[in-house]
Parts: sequence; C-alpha cells; structure tokens
Amino acid sequence: MKIAFIIGTRPEIIKMSPLIDEVDKRGIDYILIHTGQHYDHEMSDQFFQDLELKEPDYNIGVGSDSHSKQTAIMMKGIEEVLVSEKPDIVLVQGDTNAVLAGALASAKLHMAVGHVEAGLRSYDKTMPEEINRMVADVCTNMFFVPTEDTAINLLFEGISPQNIFITGNTVVDACHRNLKIASKTSNIMSQLELEGDILSLTLHRAENVDDHQRLKNIIKALLNIENLTIVFPAHPRTVKTLKEFGMYDTLKNAPHIRMIKPIGYLDFLVLQSNSKLMITDSGGIQEEAITLNIPCLTLRYNTERPETVQAGGNILVGADTEKITHNVAKIMGDEELYHNMQEAPNPYGDGTTSEKIVDAILDSYHQGKLKIKAPEEIGGRQAKKLLTMHEKITVAEFEKNNPNYTIKIVFDEGNPLFPQPDLSLGGKIVLVSYFVGGN
Repeated sequence: MKIAFIIGTRPEIIKMSPLIDEVDKRGIDYILIHTGQHYDHEMSDQFFQDLELKEPDYNIGVGSDSHSKQTAIMMKGIEEVLVSEKPDIVLVQGDTNAVLAGALASAKLHMAVGHVEAGLRSYDKTMPEEINRMVADVCTNMFFVPTEDTAINLLFEGISPQNIFITGNTVVDACHRNLKIASKTSNIMSQLELEGDILSLTLHRAENVDDHQRLKNIIKALLNIENLTIVFPAHPRTVKTLKEFGMYDTLKNAPHIRMIKPIGYLDFLVLQSNSKLMITDSGGIQEEAITLNIPCLTLRYNTERPETVQAGGNILVGADTEKITHNVAKIMGDEELYHNMQEAPNPYGDGTTSEKIVDAILDSYHQGKLKIKAPEEIGGRQAKKLLTMHEKITVAEFEKNNPNYTIKIVFDEGNPLFPQPDLSLGGKIVLVSYFVGGN
C-alpha cells in the first residue's frame, strides 16, 4: 500500500513526524507532499533535517497569499501529485489551509482521506481554522480523534462511529520523540543565561495582537507579573503591531521580560520543558504544556482543546488583565494548586497514537475499506430512533443480535458516550439508525 502525507506548516510537520517514523519503520511505501505554506528556510529544508526526517518528495511552494488563493494553488498542485502517485490513503493533520486543500482534492478524486486530529471544534466560525477542520471532516473517511469528547463532536454531526478511531494525539508522541533530539542539539538555556523561575510566552493570534485594547490588556498584565522571568520569543507580526500601537519599548525595557527573536522548534521545546509556567494563545502549545507537565494559561475565550481545561492543566483567561495577573499569582502562590495542574492527567494518550493510527489504516486496507466506490444497491431512507435498554448487553452484542441496527450514540443519565464495542448498555438510552426500504 502507499500513503501520502500532506504537510504545509511547522505544527503539521511536528505532529506528523512520529507517524512518518511509524510508517517508515513498518516498511510501508509513502510520499511527503509539502505545500510550502510555511516557506522560509527553517520551515523547509533545515526543519526536516532538524527533525531527522527525509526531505519532501514534492514541494508545491504556495508561499504566502490570501486564504482562497493559497487553497486553490494547493488543490491544483496536490491533485496533480495524487493523480500521478495514486496513494491508497491521503493523511492530513489539523486545521490549516493545507488540510482543507488536501482533503478536498482527495475527496474529488475518490481517494480515502485520513484526518489526524479530527473532530476538534471551537464553535467559533470567525476562526479560519474552524472552517478548515469542519470542511475537512466532511471529506474524511477515517477520523483519528484525540479524545472521546472529540469523537462525540463528530457523532453529533452524523459521522458513523465505525469510521471514528479514538487514538490520542500525536503531539504526545512528537514531544517525546523530538525532546530527545532537542536535548542533543539545543543550547538555548545556556545562551539565554536565565536566572530564577521562567514563564514562557507566545502571543501571535490576530484576535489578540491586532486588537488594540486586547493587546494593551495583555501587556499590562505581563508588566504586573512578579517573581518570574518572562521569556518572549516575539513573532514578527506581533513585534510590528506592538510598535504601531506604541507598546514595544515599554515591553522591551521591562526588567523581568526577555524579548527575543523567534527560536526554532527544538529550542522552544527545551525552553518549554524548563519553564515553570506557560502563557499562550496557541492551540498546539496547550497540548504540549500538559504533555510536558507545565501549567498553562491560555489567552483566549474559547478553545478547541477543552480537554486540557477539563483535566485541570490549563485555564482560559482571555485578554483580561485581572484574570491573567490573578491566576499567575494564584498558581505560583499555591503549591497544592501548582502540583495539581502539573500532574493533570494527559487527555491525549500515552505516546502510542502513531501505532494505533497505522494499525487502523492497515486493518482498513486489508478489509478493502479504503477503496471509494459508488453505491451499487438502491438505497432506502436512513431512519433513527431512541431505545431504552433494560437488558445488560454490550454494544457489540446488541449489533450482532440486531444486524439492521447501528448504535450511533449512547446516553447515560443524559450524558453522551461514544459506543465502544465493550460498553455496557444496561439502563442507558441509545440512538440507533437503520434503513427503511431499498434493496
């Protein structure tokens, strides 16, 4: 079989790296298609070398442009490669324009799509990432979701549980894999010559840095933080806006804040692992923080990673000055709270996500499920109904005894559950689907 990986940004490459390793280790044929959405040297040749990955087989080189133009150019380039290479499945990861383009191009060619990190929802359609992940999931055949909550998101959108695989998140695999590489190559901590406890900060999202009042509130909070050295690798976009709003010099001259140029992923991974606390508006860093046991404050009002908040390792503080400063002081001043956040259970798995994904792909391939075919039978109407289950029986047993029924969702005292085969149905309510009419 042959697998096509579509990657275009640094987070995608990072999260795909352990999965590429696993495919390579098993001797499965694969190609890397780099859309070039992140197009500078660090994002291309050097970055693949740093992560000990082979160079991409194809580089579309889309560069920077509007969302529509980027997506169109990528779709054209991806389609040409897929027609030539004819992979059995195309893997996309996350929520970028490359994911949108890859999923659409593959679906139009009737090629199976596997979405790594499927099912995430912020329910904020002003975020381009939300549109990308939702549209990609419409085109997807195999949904590799990080948690049961993300699986349930898909169930409520009508996705069959048979196509959903709760695997954990490859971010855990990637952190373990890449921190080993970083420990051999990075000297960022000696370069920075830091003293005392470190708070690492990332700040780049448009809703924060382009909004004068929000940015002002965040900067005010940072200036009020005490007893921590804030290390701030500042994104060029953020630096530009800080200067335009007249806030740059104030931040740069604050004695407890170290503004530095952006650093590479491996250096930042080392910096994170040596931090006492993280403040971020990035989605991926919320995942990395809980994986590395670093308490995190997130400068957003919603998150598509709510599991990190529910687990207790992450707190949403928005751009509220008081919430930011209060929570930093509270976490750092309460040893028990700090310990609880540090030891929050990781909702994204134990680092075996890549193995589970490859196992699922191989199983589907051998069963012939990756071949996308038009229906050959006259279909009927798919009906649904709720059943109250009195008998003590598992999902697998019920579906074996009732082959015309598929359990879509299980409700236990009103709470939705994913219908795992071994889940006991006694005393629960289930939503089932079945076909009416047709041949």
